[in-house]
Amino acid sequence: MKKRTLWIAVIAFSAACSRPTQEGARPDESNRPANLVRMEVEAQKHAGLRVAPVEVSQLTEYLQVTGAVQPVDSQVAHVRPLARGRLDEVFARVGDRVRKGQALARYDNIEAGELVSQYASAEAELTRLRVQAAALARQTERNKSLSDIGAAPKKDYELSVAEQHGAEQHARAQESVLAGVATRLKRFGVNPSDDQGSPRTALQTPFDGVVIKVNAAPGRVIEPADELFTVADLSRVWVQAEVYEKDLGRIRAGRSASITVDTYPGEQFSGKIAYIADFLDPQTRTARVRCEVPNPGIRLKLDMFASVQLPTTFSRRALVVPLAALQQLDGKTVVFVRTGPTWFEVRAVKSGNTVLNQTEIVDGLKPGEPVVVQGAFHLKSIVAGKQLGEE
Repeated sequence: MKKRTLWIAVIAFSAACSRPTQEGARPDESNRPANLVRMEVEAQKHAGLRVAPVEVSQLTEYLQVTGAVQPVDSQVAHVRPLARGRLDEVFARVGDRVRKGQALARYDNIEAGELVSQYASAEAELTRLRVQAAALARQTERNKSLSDIGAAPKKDYELSVAEQHGAEQHARAQESVLAGVATRLKRFGVNPSDDQGSPRTALQTPFDGVVIKVNAAPGRVIEPADELFTVADLSRVWVQAEVYEKDLGRIRAGRSASITVDTYPGEQFSGKIAYIADFLDPQTRTARVRCEVPNPGIRLKLDMFASVQLPTTFSRRALVVPLAALQQLDGKTVVFVRTGPTWFEVRAVKSGNTVLNQTEIVDGLKPGEPVVVQGAFHLKSIVAGKQLGEE
């Protein structure tokens, strides 16, 4: 019974303490420290207040620049004819996607036609020499038989042997000539054994890619120096940016970069800094920086404008809070640390670098402390209003 009476007394005392005073203020509020501010739970919801624990994370500073999508130099083919001729057919147009070995055009190869004639002439000469060598071989056998029985002088046999060897050497030399002409014809895609008076040669693409330039039309007479097609392999591209002289010391080749384009909002393409120019543009005082980016599906188009984030040399693990958590009070940088459901401590901190809206905290906070990361401005307004009322 005594225990029950004691509990009733405690409850009654607590209820009395929780009643507001005649002025409408709670006793704990009147005695609270100056660095505490109160906001009811409903008011927190209305203001969109959000609290999160302070975390240690990797803080990397990025340099944001603009760039444009360009083909990789080593993946651009300038297709030219191997010999003089006249275009018969043109199969490819600008924008066509082509496969390795696909014919872009076909032309009447004048040089190949001349080589076909040379091949036929060389082949006939080889046949003549082989017939001559065979005849001399038979003559040598006869002279040998006559010499063996003494019916003919030995010098006749020796002379016929020399003539036979000479004919065989001429035939072998002619075989080399014939093979050389055949090799040249094969470079043009012409089979030497085909019976054709005017051979036609196909211009083929050396790899899978996109035709980005065409300078060919049927009937045009072409020369080996004429660039008829330009084909680019766009499975990898360069995003080429310009970086100001003052920022060059903060970036390094080989590091990763992030690329975004307006065509795909909210999507990032990963690349790598492949090249930093060794010279500046004297007009803009910028250096060219190229990021190599994988481009599956050819989603990045040539000459697209891009936003490029280049990682700088500043990168370390640090205690960080969102930039919105920091407020200015009385010339000091402060954050609001939650100490209870409705109570927040005004805490002065020392801030460091800010990267992508994340600010390094050098002093004043510990990992895990709950800090207001959204809506801190409303708490600052309460503190500023009370300070103004006191004055």
